[in-house]
Amino acid sequence: MDMENMTTVREFLILGLSDNPQLQVPLFLVFLLIYLITLLGNLVIITVICADPRLHTPMYFFLSNLSLTDICCTSIIIPKLLEIHLSRNKTISYAGCFLQLQFFISFGCAEVFILAAMAYDRYAAICDPLRYSLIMNQRLCILLAAASWIIGFLPSEMITASVTRLSFCASNVINHLFCELMPLLKLSCTETATTETVMFVAAALTSVPAFLVTLISYIYIISAILRIRSAEGKSKAFSTCSSHLTVVSVYYLSAYSMYLRPNSTYSQEQGKILSVLYTTLTPMLNPIIYSLRNKEVKNALRKVIGK
Repeated sequence: MDMENMTTVREFLILGLSDNPQLQVPLFLVFLLIYLITLLGNLVIITVICADPRLHTPMYFFLSNLSLTDICCTSIIIPKLLEIHLSRNKTISYAGCFLQLQFFISFGCAEVFILAAMAYDRYAAICDPLRYSLIMNQRLCILLAAASWIIGFLPSEMITASVTRLSFCASNVINHLFCELMPLLKLSCTETATTETVMFVAAALTSVPAFLVTLISYIYIISAILRIRSAEGKSKAFSTCSSHLTVVSVYYLSAYSMYLRPNSTYSQEQGKILSVLYTTLTPMLNPIIYSLRNKEVKNALRKVIGK
Protein backbone atom coordinates (compact mmCIF):
# COMPACT_ATOMS: atom_id res chain seq x y z
CA MET A 1 0.00 0.00 0.00
CA ASP A 2 1.24 3.47 -0.87
CA MET A 3 2.22 5.10 2.41
CA GLU A 4 1.48 8.57 1.02
CA ASN A 5 -2.19 7.67 0.46
CA MET A 6 -2.69 6.49 4.05
CA THR A 7 -4.90 8.54 6.36
CA THR A 8 -3.84 8.49 10.00
CA VAL A 9 -6.67 7.44 12.33
CA ARG A 10 -7.23 9.96 15.13
CA GLU A 11 -10.34 8.34 16.61
CA PHE A 12 -12.30 5.12 16.38
CA LEU A 13 -16.00 4.35 16.00
CA ILE A 14 -17.31 1.54 18.22
CA LEU A 15 -20.49 -0.06 16.90
CA GLY A 16 -21.42 -1.84 20.13
CA LEU A 17 -23.40 -5.06 20.17
CA SER A 18 -25.57 -3.92 17.24
CA ASP A 19 -25.87 -0.84 15.04
CA ASN A 20 -29.61 -1.41 14.45
CA PRO A 21 -31.33 1.87 15.48
CA GLN A 22 -34.35 0.02 16.90
CA LEU A 23 -32.15 -1.97 19.29
CA GLN A 24 -30.20 0.93 20.78
CA VAL A 25 -32.55 1.73 23.68
CA PRO A 26 -33.23 -1.94 24.57
CA LEU A 27 -29.49 -2.66 24.53
CA PHE A 28 -28.86 0.41 26.70
CA LEU A 29 -31.40 -0.84 29.25
CA VAL A 30 -29.97 -4.37 29.22
CA PHE A 31 -26.38 -3.25 29.75
CA LEU A 32 -27.46 -0.69 32.36
CA LEU A 33 -29.23 -3.45 34.29
CA ILE A 34 -26.18 -5.73 34.01
CA TYR A 35 -23.89 -2.94 35.20
CA LEU A 36 -26.07 -2.03 38.18
CA ILE A 37 -26.40 -5.69 39.23
CA THR A 38 -22.63 -6.15 38.84
CA LEU A 39 -21.82 -3.09 40.94
CA LEU A 40 -24.41 -3.89 43.60
CA GLY A 41 -23.53 -7.58 43.82
CA ASN A 42 -19.78 -7.10 44.05
CA LEU A 43 -20.02 -4.14 46.42
CA VAL A 44 -22.29 -6.22 48.67
CA ILE A 45 -19.74 -9.06 48.66
CA ILE A 46 -16.91 -6.65 49.61
CA THR A 47 -19.06 -4.95 52.30
CA VAL A 48 -20.20 -8.23 53.85
CA ILE A 49 -16.64 -9.60 53.96
CA CYS A 50 -15.34 -6.42 55.59
CA ALA A 51 -18.23 -6.23 58.07
CA ASP A 52 -18.22 -9.83 59.33
CA PRO A 53 -15.08 -10.91 61.27
CA ARG A 54 -15.93 -14.55 60.60
CA LEU A 55 -15.19 -13.93 56.93
CA HIS A 56 -11.73 -12.51 57.59
CA THR A 57 -10.10 -15.61 56.15
CA PRO A 58 -7.84 -16.10 53.11
CA MET A 59 -10.65 -17.43 50.91
CA TYR A 60 -12.86 -14.39 51.46
CA PHE A 61 -9.91 -12.00 51.31
CA PHE A 62 -9.22 -13.22 47.77
CA LEU A 63 -12.94 -13.17 46.98
CA SER A 64 -13.10 -9.47 47.88
CA ASN A 65 -10.15 -8.85 45.54
CA LEU A 66 -11.96 -10.79 42.80
CA SER A 67 -15.05 -8.62 43.29
CA LEU A 68 -12.88 -5.51 43.01
CA THR A 69 -11.37 -6.67 39.71
CA ASP A 70 -14.88 -7.40 38.39
CA ILE A 71 -15.97 -3.87 39.27
CA CYS A 72 -12.89 -2.41 37.56
CA CYS A 73 -13.26 -4.52 34.40
CA THR A 74 -16.91 -3.65 33.86
CA SER A 75 -16.34 0.02 34.70
CA ILE A 76 -13.73 0.20 31.95
CA ILE A 77 -16.21 -1.08 29.36
CA ILE A 78 -19.90 -0.61 30.18
CA PRO A 79 -20.15 3.18 30.82
CA LYS A 80 -18.77 3.90 27.33
CA LEU A 81 -21.00 1.17 25.90
CA LEU A 82 -24.03 2.82 27.52
CA GLU A 83 -23.09 6.11 25.88
CA ILE A 84 -22.74 4.39 22.52
CA HIS A 85 -26.22 2.84 22.63
CA LEU A 86 -28.05 5.80 24.17
CA SER A 87 -26.52 8.95 22.68
CA ARG A 88 -25.35 7.35 19.44
CA ASN A 89 -21.94 8.91 20.14
CA LYS A 90 -19.83 6.02 18.97
CA THR A 91 -16.51 7.85 18.82
CA ILE A 92 -13.59 7.21 21.13
CA SER A 93 -10.27 9.01 20.84
CA TYR A 94 -7.14 7.17 19.71
CA ALA A 95 -5.56 7.57 23.17
CA GLY A 96 -8.82 6.69 24.93
CA CYS A 97 -9.13 3.49 22.92
CA PHE A 98 -5.68 2.25 23.89
CA LEU A 99 -6.13 3.27 27.52
CA GLN A 100 -9.33 1.21 27.57
CA LEU A 101 -7.45 -1.74 26.04
CA GLN A 102 -4.55 -1.43 28.47
CA PHE A 103 -6.64 -1.23 31.62
CA PHE A 104 -8.94 -4.02 30.47
CA ILE A 105 -5.97 -6.35 29.90
CA SER A 106 -4.44 -5.27 33.23
CA PHE A 107 -7.55 -6.00 35.29
CA GLY A 108 -8.21 -9.19 33.33
CA CYS A 109 -4.69 -10.50 34.05
CA ALA A 110 -5.01 -9.50 37.71
CA GLU A 111 -8.21 -11.53 37.87
CA VAL A 112 -6.43 -14.57 36.42
CA PHE A 113 -3.78 -14.41 39.15
CA ILE A 114 -6.39 -13.89 41.89
CA LEU A 115 -8.27 -16.96 40.64
CA ALA A 116 -4.97 -18.88 40.81
CA ALA A 117 -4.38 -17.66 44.38
CA MET A 118 -7.90 -18.79 45.31
CA ALA A 119 -7.22 -22.22 43.77
CA TYR A 120 -4.00 -22.56 45.78
CA ASP A 121 -5.89 -21.52 48.91
CA ARG A 122 -8.46 -24.29 48.33
CA TYR A 123 -5.62 -26.76 47.68
CA ALA A 124 -4.02 -25.90 51.03
CA ALA A 125 -7.38 -26.12 52.84
CA ILE A 126 -8.36 -29.53 51.42
CA CYS A 127 -5.02 -31.27 50.84
CA ASP A 128 -3.15 -30.01 53.92
CA PRO A 129 -5.80 -28.89 56.45
CA LEU A 130 -3.59 -29.31 59.53
CA ARG A 131 -1.03 -26.81 58.23
CA TYR A 132 -3.53 -24.55 56.46
CA SER A 133 -3.29 -21.63 58.90
CA LEU A 134 0.52 -21.77 58.71
CA ILE A 135 0.63 -21.95 54.92
CA MET A 136 -2.02 -19.31 54.17
CA ASN A 137 -0.84 -16.77 56.71
CA GLN A 138 -1.72 -13.09 56.47
CA ARG A 139 1.65 -12.10 55.01
CA LEU A 140 1.40 -14.62 52.17
CA CYS A 141 -2.17 -13.60 51.36
CA ILE A 142 -1.23 -9.93 51.12
CA LEU A 143 1.81 -10.77 48.97
CA LEU A 144 -0.25 -12.93 46.61
CA ALA A 145 -2.95 -10.26 46.24
CA ALA A 146 -0.40 -7.47 45.71
CA ALA A 147 1.53 -9.56 43.19
CA SER A 148 -1.70 -10.29 41.29
CA TRP A 149 -2.43 -6.60 40.84
CA ILE A 150 1.17 -5.60 40.03
CA ILE A 151 2.00 -8.46 37.65
CA GLY A 152 -1.35 -7.94 35.93
CA PHE A 153 -0.04 -4.67 34.48
CA LEU A 154 3.07 -6.20 32.89
CA PRO A 155 1.45 -8.00 29.92
CA SER A 156 -0.82 -5.03 29.25
CA GLU A 157 2.22 -2.80 28.84
CA MET A 158 3.81 -5.26 26.41
CA ILE A 159 0.67 -5.80 24.33
CA THR A 160 -0.52 -2.19 24.23
CA ALA A 161 2.93 -0.91 23.26
CA SER A 162 2.98 -3.40 20.39
CA VAL A 163 -0.55 -2.52 19.20
CA THR A 164 0.19 1.22 19.17
CA ARG A 165 2.92 0.56 16.59
CA LEU A 166 0.33 -0.74 14.13
CA SER A 167 -1.13 1.48 11.42
CA PHE A 168 -4.88 1.97 11.09
CA CYS A 169 -5.63 3.50 7.73
CA ALA A 170 -8.35 1.62 5.83
CA SER A 171 -11.10 2.00 8.42
CA ASN A 172 -11.61 3.24 11.97
CA VAL A 173 -14.83 1.30 12.67
CA ILE A 174 -14.52 -1.26 15.48
CA ASN A 175 -17.31 -3.80 15.13
CA HIS A 176 -17.22 -4.73 18.80
CA LEU A 177 -18.33 -3.69 22.30
CA PHE A 178 -15.12 -1.84 23.13
CA CYS A 179 -11.49 -1.44 22.07
CA GLU A 180 -10.76 -5.14 22.26
CA LEU A 181 -7.44 -6.60 21.12
CA MET A 182 -8.63 -8.95 18.38
CA PRO A 183 -10.90 -6.41 16.58
CA LEU A 184 -8.01 -3.91 16.59
CA LEU A 185 -5.70 -6.49 15.02
CA LYS A 186 -8.35 -7.25 12.43
CA LEU A 187 -8.70 -3.53 11.69
CA SER A 188 -4.99 -2.89 11.18
CA CYS A 189 -3.76 -2.40 7.62
CA THR A 190 -0.23 -3.50 8.51
CA GLU A 191 1.30 -6.84 9.39
CA THR A 192 0.15 -8.06 12.82
CA ALA A 193 2.38 -11.12 13.18
CA THR A 194 4.75 -9.36 15.58
CA THR A 195 1.88 -8.15 17.78
CA GLU A 196 0.36 -11.64 17.82
CA THR A 197 3.73 -13.02 18.87
CA VAL A 198 3.96 -10.47 21.68
CA MET A 199 0.44 -11.41 22.74
CA PHE A 200 1.30 -15.12 22.95
CA VAL A 201 4.60 -14.41 24.74
CA ALA A 202 2.79 -12.22 27.30
CA ALA A 203 0.24 -14.99 27.84
CA ALA A 204 3.00 -17.58 28.16
CA LEU A 205 4.80 -15.51 30.80
CA THR A 206 1.74 -14.55 32.85
CA SER A 207 -1.65 -16.10 32.19
CA VAL A 208 -0.40 -19.59 31.35
CA PRO A 209 1.52 -20.02 34.65
CA ALA A 210 -1.56 -18.78 36.53
CA PHE A 211 -3.71 -21.26 34.63
CA LEU A 212 -1.29 -24.10 35.39
CA VAL A 213 -1.33 -23.26 39.11
CA THR A 214 -5.13 -23.37 39.01
CA LEU A 215 -5.21 -26.61 37.02
CA ILE A 216 -2.62 -28.44 39.13
CA SER A 217 -4.29 -27.27 42.35
CA TYR A 218 -7.59 -28.75 41.23
CA ILE A 219 -5.97 -32.01 40.14
CA TYR A 220 -4.68 -32.43 43.70
CA ILE A 221 -7.99 -31.22 45.16
CA ILE A 222 -10.09 -33.68 43.15
CA SER A 223 -7.67 -36.52 43.99
CA ALA A 224 -7.93 -35.68 47.69
CA ILE A 225 -11.73 -35.51 47.54
CA LEU A 226 -11.95 -38.89 45.78
CA ARG A 227 -9.90 -40.46 48.58
CA ILE A 228 -12.47 -39.38 51.17
CA ARG A 229 -14.54 -42.44 52.07
CA SER A 230 -17.80 -40.92 53.28
CA ALA A 231 -20.23 -39.33 50.82
CA GLU A 232 -20.92 -36.57 53.33
CA GLY A 233 -17.22 -35.79 53.62
CA LYS A 234 -16.84 -35.65 49.85
CA SER A 235 -19.84 -33.35 49.54
CA LYS A 236 -18.57 -31.03 52.27
CA ALA A 237 -15.08 -30.85 50.76
CA PHE A 238 -16.37 -30.22 47.25
CA SER A 239 -18.77 -27.51 48.44
CA THR A 240 -15.83 -25.42 49.65
CA CYS A 241 -14.44 -25.11 46.11
CA SER A 242 -17.44 -25.66 43.80
CA SER A 243 -18.22 -21.94 43.48
CA HIS A 244 -14.64 -21.09 42.58
CA LEU A 245 -14.44 -24.00 40.12
CA THR A 246 -17.62 -22.77 38.40
CA VAL A 247 -16.26 -19.22 38.07
CA VAL A 248 -12.87 -20.44 36.81
CA SER A 249 -14.42 -22.74 34.19
CA VAL A 250 -16.66 -20.03 32.72
CA TYR A 251 -13.87 -17.43 32.70
CA TYR A 252 -11.17 -19.57 31.07
CA LEU A 253 -13.43 -21.20 28.49
CA SER A 254 -14.71 -17.86 27.22
CA ALA A 255 -11.51 -15.81 27.52
CA TYR A 256 -9.10 -18.40 26.11
CA SER A 257 -11.38 -19.21 23.18
CA MET A 258 -11.18 -15.49 22.38
CA TYR A 259 -7.42 -14.98 22.63
CA LEU A 260 -5.63 -18.29 22.10
CA ARG A 261 -6.23 -18.57 18.38
CA PRO A 262 -4.76 -16.96 15.27
CA ASN A 263 -6.07 -13.62 14.06
CA SER A 264 -7.01 -15.23 10.74
CA THR A 265 -9.68 -17.39 12.43
CA TYR A 266 -11.25 -14.53 14.36
CA SER A 267 -14.98 -13.96 13.78
CA GLN A 268 -16.36 -10.57 14.79
CA GLU A 269 -19.86 -11.80 15.63
CA GLN A 270 -18.51 -14.75 17.59
CA GLY A 271 -16.08 -12.39 19.32
CA LYS A 272 -18.95 -10.15 20.42
CA ILE A 273 -20.81 -13.04 22.01
CA LEU A 274 -17.72 -14.31 23.84
CA SER A 275 -16.90 -10.77 24.93
CA VAL A 276 -20.37 -10.27 26.43
CA LEU A 277 -19.92 -13.52 28.33
CA TYR A 278 -16.59 -12.85 30.02
CA THR A 279 -16.67 -9.04 30.27
CA THR A 280 -20.23 -8.42 31.47
CA LEU A 281 -22.12 -11.59 32.38
CA THR A 282 -19.33 -13.33 34.32
CA PRO A 283 -18.64 -10.33 36.64
CA MET A 284 -22.39 -10.07 37.22
CA LEU A 285 -22.78 -13.78 37.99
CA ASN A 286 -19.70 -14.14 40.23
CA PRO A 287 -21.26 -12.64 43.40
CA ILE A 288 -24.50 -14.52 42.72
CA ILE A 289 -22.64 -17.82 42.42
CA TYR A 290 -20.66 -17.25 45.61
CA SER A 291 -23.62 -16.00 47.65
CA LEU A 292 -26.08 -18.68 46.56
CA ARG A 293 -23.67 -21.60 47.06
CA ASN A 294 -22.00 -20.39 50.24
CA LYS A 295 -23.77 -20.61 53.60
CA GLU A 296 -21.24 -18.37 55.36
CA VAL A 297 -21.79 -15.55 52.88
CA LYS A 298 -25.56 -15.94 53.07
CA ASN A 299 -25.50 -15.89 56.87
CA ALA A 300 -23.24 -12.83 56.91
CA LEU A 301 -25.51 -11.12 54.37
CA ARG A 302 -28.57 -11.74 56.56
CA LYS A 303 -26.67 -10.35 59.52
CA VAL A 304 -25.72 -7.16 57.64
CA ILE A 305 -29.26 -6.72 56.31
CA GLY A 306 -30.63 -7.27 59.81
CA LYS A 307 -28.47 -4.48 61.17
